[in-house]
Amino acid sequence: MIASTLVKGPLYRISWAQMADSILKFETARSIADAHGTPVYVYDETRLREQARSALAFPAPFGLTVRYAMKAISTRAILKIFQEEGLHFDASSGFEVERLLLAGIAPERISLSTQELPTNFAGLVNRGVAINACSLDQLDRYGKAFPGQEIGIRFNPGLGSGGTNRTNVGGPASSFGIWHEKLDLVRELVNQHKLTVVRIHTHIGSGSDPEIWTRAASLSLGLAEAFESVTHLNLGGGYKVARMADETGTDLQVIGAPVADLFREFASRTGRELHFEMEPGTFMVANAGALLTTVQDVTDTGTEGYRFLKLDSGMTDILRPSLYGAQHPIDILQASPSGQSEPVIIVGHCCESGDILTPAPGDPEGLSPRNLPSANIGDLALIGGAGAYCSSMSAKNYNSFPEVPETLVHPDQTFSLIRKRQTLEQILQNEL
Repeated sequence: MIASTLVKGPLYRISWAQMADSILKFETARSIADAHGTPVYVYDETRLREQARSALAFPAPFGLTVRYAMKAISTRAILKIFQEEGLHFDASSGFEVERLLLAGIAPERISLSTQELPTNFAGLVNRGVAINACSLDQLDRYGKAFPGQEIGIRFNPGLGSGGTNRTNVGGPASSFGIWHEKLDLVRELVNQHKLTVVRIHTHIGSGSDPEIWTRAASLSLGLAEAFESVTHLNLGGGYKVARMADETGTDLQVIGAPVADLFREFASRTGRELHFEMEPGTFMVANAGALLTTVQDVTDTGTEGYRFLKLDSGMTDILRPSLYGAQHPIDILQASPSGQSEPVIIVGHCCESGDILTPAPGDPEGLSPRNLPSANIGDLALIGGAGAYCSSMSAKNYNSFPEVPETLVHPDQTFSLIRKRQTLEQILQNEL
């Protein structure tokens, strides 16, 4: 049985190991592997619903809208679960909007904030999708298409937060949103097109520091105050999740309390009770998912080198370690554990030196051996914390490896297939 690990700290959240302990004992993992092969993603329906309800309990004094950031994982079955739980949705491209609509999500529950305004944005707006203008050009294009209409505006508040520069989406090094010092230019375009700004949107990145998040909320309220017509303030997502036992995750009640106080103070001073919006992605799904793989080879580079476990998966299915130096818990699942352990480097199946699943923290080029149970070829290996930015963000089809299937474990411990394994024919179908 996988040992539970409790993450403790001022921002307590549940760790991956506790989730694994509840749904993926060896017998369950073996059954999933036998039914669908490996690699295969596994998601916990119970945990998904629990996270949705946790987000819906955020302390917003004047109304709350929780928009699931679907870029974290976009599989239809996951979207449907969150729809059932009463969530709205945040899309980052026109294609994500179309995907939501095809999944049966009402357009009125969809908001689009995108680096690339789709050519058919007018049609999406006419169907009821809300758009946040994320640049001056987007604002101008929207105004020309919909003069006199309502609009949301995404600002870069001048502050960012993230474990690496690649997860920091605020501050001077980020292209996301309209730089806050361009407020007068925004006003000019708003007045020119007679737009009504109803929503201010900001997002600073993936961090868990309540002080930074509260400061970002204060800056964002200042932007909202600049437009008397604003009724909604969206502070994005980026709530840190504790994937590893030594990490500290975000408790929404802890970071929400001072933000709620800021909203109350704003209402007292201005007479405006702003509706709060949030866009959690990682928070909703990271520790509700795992990637089940098989050790397909073992090798070493001598006494002065390393021992390597080669999996039948890698950056084709989980790119975060190669991209960020991100850390994921990895467990060896065995019917009869020997009790022996050894330091190993876990590598993927790609012909790519960067396909490393145990990089040094924050350093995708460094190696960081893990002390794991001694493994043999054929043993199952479970990569935790793989619910967010794995299936939806991967080096898909590199070395012509197909997309892997996805399964959902239900509350009664049965499981079902929610995405089939891609075939070679499907990889080739668009080639001429």
